Amino acid sequence: MPHSTDFLYQKYSECRHVSTDSRAEQDQSLFFALNGPNFKGAKFALQALEKGAKYAVVDDPAMAADNVFVVEDTLQTLQDLARHHRRQLSIPVIGITGSNGKTSTKELVYSVLSQKFNTLYTQGNLNNHIGVPLTLLRLKPEHEMAIIEMGANHIGEIALLSSIALPTHGLITNIGKAHLEGFGSLEGVARGKSELYLHLDEHGGTVFINTGNEHLMRMSRRIQNKITFPATADFYHSELLEASPYVVYRDEEGNEVSTQLVGSYNYENMAAAACIGKFFGVPLEKANAAIANYSPVNNRSQVLQKGSNTIILDAYNANPTSMAAAVRNFGGMKVARKIVILGDMFEMGAESAAEHRALGEVVAQQSFDAVLVCGKDMKYASEVSSSFLYFATKPELTKWLQEHPVSESYVLIKGSRGMGLETLLEVL
Repeated sequence: MPHSTDFLYQKYSECRHVSTDSRAEQDQSLFFALNGPNFKGAKFALQALEKGAKYAVVDDPAMAADNVFVVEDTLQTLQDLARHHRRQLSIPVIGITGSNGKTSTKELVYSVLSQKFNTLYTQGNLNNHIGVPLTLLRLKPEHEMAIIEMGANHIGEIALLSSIALPTHGLITNIGKAHLEGFGSLEGVARGKSELYLHLDEHGGTVFINTGNEHLMRMSRRIQNKITFPATADFYHSELLEASPYVVYRDEEGNEVSTQLVGSYNYENMAAAACIGKFFGVPLEKANAAIANYSPVNNRSQVLQKGSNTIILDAYNANPTSMAAAVRNFGGMKVARKIVILGDMFEMGAESAAEHRALGEVVAQQSFDAVLVCGKDMKYASEVSSSFLYFATKPELTKWLQEHPVSESYVLIKGSRGMGLETLLEVL
């Protein structure tokens, strides 16, 4: 007989944390033996117990013991447990999704809200069907607010994550050409992301809407509880002043705020954070300071000095929308010498050739001193202009940079995570 959620919740309350990785420090954890595509998690349960787990949850009846609990499906049980825990808490839970800027927005919102509230937020990229439950199970009675990042690459995923996290408030950063392989089209992306809006509307939740985004305005037409930004007539108003390279904006009281984020596309993420802060009563001065002091990490919109070069490193993720925005923003920067290094965009499916070629057209419209493109599908971008330098592999690009040192230049590096373009820093 599988153990009930109520029984497991009692055992969870006796543990320090929840773990799904037998290699990690267990320290009185409740260990869930999740199955992978090529392994059965149950075989790692004993290892986790030996390393200090208090209990293990497995799907193998032969392993039943006083400290090993058997269930039919360990992933389903983890999700059910997280949902049950979430229901015990009456705090605001803010769900954040979107094609681009989810993580930066999540961190900016956290920076602002933590000025006033004890806030828990998604760590790293724990934004999927496993990461969201793990984040929720980190919630403690002392937390006053939670920010849950939700990622998806197929229709139905945001609906599932919303049914687990039960958000009371939500934000879609934007709708772009990301994960086309799974969503099929831009319309598919919009339908998938809109599942957050549908959940909130059905449960009387509140949605924060960027009125400058036509997609979001259209998708949110029927939403009852809307909080808007950043136009003059909206709940929160601000204005982008410059992004060369750092974003400077003017808030609704006329204060100019200088930030450590590059790219005009990041302004919308800041405005979202300030709007949410205002809604929850964070003083404007504190919200501005939190945004101004936020410094990105993990290869996201980072500005780095390497010798005489200024590097804009945005090598964490890439899709046609974010690539085009980064290229146009860089093209508009008023600096002497600009070099662009772009890597393949992954998960484009059948659209990959067309999307890489379209990106090449965007790059060709700008004025750059050098354009270096790298990867299997970047050859389609390279066909747009004979001035583009094409490298099939990263080692070839690395070798070229070693033989042709870059100096006194601004360099934009952007590509999908799998390209690992941050390693180029060693030769710049």
